[in-house]
Amino acid sequence: MNILLIHQYFLEEDDPGGSRWNEFTRVWTEQGHTVTVIGGMMHYNGHEKRAEYKHRYFVKKQQGPVIVWRCHVSESYNKHFIGRLWGYFSFLFSSLYAGLFKAKGKFHVVIVTSPPLFVGVSGYLVSRLRRMPFVFEVRDLWPESAIDTGVLKSKVIIKLAYWVEAFIYKRARLINVLTPAFYTTLREKKHIPESKLIQISNAADFSLSEKLLREFDPKVFRKEHDLDGRFVITYVGAHGVANYLEQLLDAGEALKDTNMLFLLIGQGMEKDRLKKMGEERGITNVRFLDAVPKADVFRYILASEMGASVLKRVDTFKTVYSNKTFDYMSCKKPILMAIDGVSRELLEAAGAGSYVEPENIGEYNRIIREYLNDPARLAKEGESGYRFAKENFDREVLAKRYLQQIGKVVDRNSKR
Repeated sequence: MNILLIHQYFLEEDDPGGSRWNEFTRVWTEQGHTVTVIGGMMHYNGHEKRAEYKHRYFVKKQQGPVIVWRCHVSESYNKHFIGRLWGYFSFLFSSLYAGLFKAKGKFHVVIVTSPPLFVGVSGYLVSRLRRMPFVFEVRDLWPESAIDTGVLKSKVIIKLAYWVEAFIYKRARLINVLTPAFYTTLREKKHIPESKLIQISNAADFSLSEKLLREFDPKVFRKEHDLDGRFVITYVGAHGVANYLEQLLDAGEALKDTNMLFLLIGQGMEKDRLKKMGEERGITNVRFLDAVPKADVFRYILASEMGASVLKRVDTFKTVYSNKTFDYMSCKKPILMAIDGVSRELLEAAGAGSYVEPENIGEYNRIIREYLNDPARLAKEGESGYRFAKENFDREVLAKRYLQQIGKVVDRNSKR
């Protein structure tokens, strides 16, 4: 198959962060398929474009066997809400142009992964005008998550977002969701036919973790990065409104009499405010690091006692899986899970750590102190999570399963 993927946040080869779609496309090309990606010029946590993209609207790149068209995204993206919204719409227009006029050849299918939701319009138009089926992926329930976190307040934009959502769901030939809760919501509340739904979840990348588990020396790394003698709980991911990392500052303050250290790695709109808050309150056991390449992310995780998955306490987030949860599992690290719902259920089914009620600082204090007093739990729960992820969430296995489902859509389309 010749596959066209529209993904605003498709990572560069040297970008920090997770790489679910980078790994999926690698597996697909190894299976003999061709993949062209239409991606944005702004990292999802970045504040400005790379120099190579300044004053340019389209740049063609080769990432291994994958052709990537980098398309314009407004640099106001991470400055404020209106800037973020314009970042979404600027990519909608630039991706549509690239899908129609830049990406050459005959494609068998176009896949769009969201959020942002509005890029689904681009994918649909490309599919119609280039005569191929349209597959849509839901990585987050939008606009619900934006409404629940207070990011989206305009009644006009909310109404528009729900209309766009219904339009896309109706016209997609196949809809992939990342969690069982998404599946249930789309089937029962949004009345999407079950024949149109599949679930290919987030997954663990064992290709990197297993190599590092064999070769990496965490003791040396801890000495080099001033982590010796600390009980390190690492959070890797966005520092945004939805993550509400202020709760980790509060928990750190409650645990200031211990050797516990929260290590927060990543970028986002809230990071500067959080750092300033920590400094003003004299909180010394919460340390902020800038985003680092994926291999270094795994080194920090392997050099930690635990990994943290954290989101704001809102009902919509009870439906999501945190990307980094699977990285912690693949590194044999137990998880401090401050996300209720399906993420909590996943954690408990795997026996891979402890749930802490989001924003409940008393629970953070109690649970972390339990680990401090019972370090034997760490290895046991880390191994349990690793085995569970290996059996159920191996990224290469899920990539091949996804490809099979897409192939069925293409086959049905060719018979029409």
